[in-house]
Amino acid sequence: MVALVDALGATTSYIGRRREAAEVRSALGESRLVTLVGPGGVGKTRLVKSVAAQVAGEFGDGVVFIGLAELREGDRLPYLVATRLGLHARSGQPAAEMVLDHLRDRELLVILDNCEHLVDAAAAFAAEVLAECPGVVTLATSRQSLALAGERVFRVPPLPVPSGPADSADATAEPARFDGVRLFVERAAEAVPGFELTEDNGPAVIQICRSLDGLPLAIELAAARVRSLSPAQIVERLPRSLRLLTTSPRRAPERQRTLRATIEWSFELCSPAEKAVWLHSSVFAGSFDLEAAEHVCAGTEVPRDAVLDTVEGLLDKSVLMRIDHGRVVRYRMLETLREHGQELLEQAGELARTARLHRDWVDTLTAAADAAWAGPEQLDWIARLRHEHANLRAAMEWCLAEPGEAGAVLRIASRLDEYWTYFGHSVECRQWLDRALAVTAADHPDRVKALTACALQAVWHLDLERAGARLDEAERLARGPRPGAEHEPRPGAEVASAFITYVRSLAAQIRTDPGAAELAASAAATFRAHGDVRRELHPLWIYGVSVGYRRGDVEEGRRALRRMLQLTEACGETRYRAMAQFGLAYLEVERGDVEVAAGLAHRSLDNLRKIGSGSGTAYLLDAHAWIADRQGEHERAAVLFGAAATVWRAIGSSPEIAVSGPHLSHKAAARAALGADAFDRAFAAGRVMPGEEAVRYALGETGPGPAERPAILTRREHEIAELVAAGLSNREIATKLVISQRTAATHVQNILAKLGFHNRAQIAAWFAASSG
Repeated sequence: MVALVDALGATTSYIGRRREAAEVRSALGESRLVTLVGPGGVGKTRLVKSVAAQVAGEFGDGVVFIGLAELREGDRLPYLVATRLGLHARSGQPAAEMVLDHLRDRELLVILDNCEHLVDAAAAFAAEVLAECPGVVTLATSRQSLALAGERVFRVPPLPVPSGPADSADATAEPARFDGVRLFVERAAEAVPGFELTEDNGPAVIQICRSLDGLPLAIELAAARVRSLSPAQIVERLPRSLRLLTTSPRRAPERQRTLRATIEWSFELCSPAEKAVWLHSSVFAGSFDLEAAEHVCAGTEVPRDAVLDTVEGLLDKSVLMRIDHGRVVRYRMLETLREHGQELLEQAGELARTARLHRDWVDTLTAAADAAWAGPEQLDWIARLRHEHANLRAAMEWCLAEPGEAGAVLRIASRLDEYWTYFGHSVECRQWLDRALAVTAADHPDRVKALTACALQAVWHLDLERAGARLDEAERLARGPRPGAEHEPRPGAEVASAFITYVRSLAAQIRTDPGAAELAASAAATFRAHGDVRRELHPLWIYGVSVGYRRGDVEEGRRALRRMLQLTEACGETRYRAMAQFGLAYLEVERGDVEVAAGLAHRSLDNLRKIGSGSGTAYLLDAHAWIADRQGEHERAAVLFGAAATVWRAIGSSPEIAVSGPHLSHKAAARAALGADAFDRAFAAGRVMPGEEAVRYALGETGPGPAERPAILTRREHEIAELVAAGLSNREIATKLVISQRTAATHVQNILAKLGFHNRAQIAAWFAASSG
């Protein structure tokens, strides 16, 4: 399941909220949908993260955090959820259906953060989860409730502050016992080391916190000003800033208008350069780095070489937050501040121009990544693209909404097909292309490549009919005359045709069509003639595996795959190198030396680990299972088959299609050697292995014996598995544990699903083995 640490990590201490956290935990025990409601800046997200960290151990499948702030279209919500769950869409299956299928047998806490701008879509999704996924609990944050039956709404209050005047007994008796005051003092100490609450500054600090209604964001912004102003000076400026309330909508809640005033006050304290960068950086979705800020924010107000200093000023003022990602620092703006920046940008008539700059930066970024993909910087580009994915989405969404700009989507989305595919974004890529193709001219210069790229993504999801139609259209355009230049060949027509042929070869290989090898060889030869190493690589793989495995010409298959491996090593590429090693292992385990196969598969999986978990992991775990079977390690093979099954399911594919021959034969051989019960127990242990643990096991970095560990179930599920093993029926289990019969049945179904079993006898056998 998606790791909790990255999503819930915080760079500052969390103050107070013990009572609120206890109440939310209690609500989670009584309702499967709890929504934290309150104005922007009141601390809903921080509270939900704190609660999630406290209750994570109570959910057998953990917690998944889904931030919706970067999303602009409600119909994209299921796809974002699928991405956070690590799922790859199956052919023809809607994302919402795929997510529900995945969640139906899970015991999971799903957090939907910042629902207010997508409240209808969030409510629809939560309703489906409530109806169809009995083990899933949803915890949401929003500025308004989801208005669903059974929803528990918890209104998040501001932090406690002294209620009386600054010199009252309430205020002077240990003012630091108020969480609002403690928050100000701690954040001020971060801005000015050594700052503390004293008799001299205490009254001013108390007045600041009271004037700001105890709103955490407002207090933090005020505390950041201690870097340049004393608390008394801040108090002097607060009344003038609070008069800005009159410019806010009168229908807005008082606290929301107070927050707006605080944000506007913070904005007014910025320098002209900082204001400009605040406004222009508000077009970024998610996070961004300095290079991106320089491209989008530099202009007449801020020279390019001054952007860094200006960004540092915004970091000092808590307008931007620093996020460390390896060697590169990134920045993120709180959503409320980003919204404020976009409002001002639109009022200034600058929103469209700045959004176009943002789009141009994404266009340039993807072009650079595309050009450097098959090279030594590939791993760095992969990491960067994963961080920039929200910006890719925002740029393409703007293009599709802005008249005349959709053509840019054809360019952006048709690049980096390996990235889209490997990390489970094929369906999303295909949808971007479909939308852009529908509104661009038939003679658009990027249409052929976009049609072919769209077909490629369709092939990966086995929608071969639709892929064929897209390829036919691309071929007609590639071969046909250009309007106004009927007697001149289209630029790049030969390479474009080779790309079409390559996609046809992949579709033919999936259909087990014997013509796949010839198509792949033709495409590879054309790419080679044009010096396009990157595009030659995958056709070489298709050709090598097709002739080596399906036709039995092992030496010819080795020759093609070794050329592929040599090309990747020469250019310093990683992804296709792992694929070449897998292809050679594929041939060796079936037609050659199993020890050679083991070494190749090991190196391939190790290379994939550098990239991150993706579709290739399923192939390599399966291959390690074949090798274990060939080496007589049948229990290890069964464990690996189980681990691979989980990844195959997550990516929306099946080994019976992708690698049917070796998969079926070795799985049957291992089952026959072990016996059905022993195979099922080992398979079940592998199936519930966390992804990284499964990779370590395949590489021999963890010891044997995962099949003996009973911790793959929650404590309650293990207790019920013991009762099933003792022969108790669901009714008897319910009576013994004082739970409903329906709850007992749900637990038994969850156990069967987690272990990959079909009946209670298999649970009993597994329990006996794992407890023996």
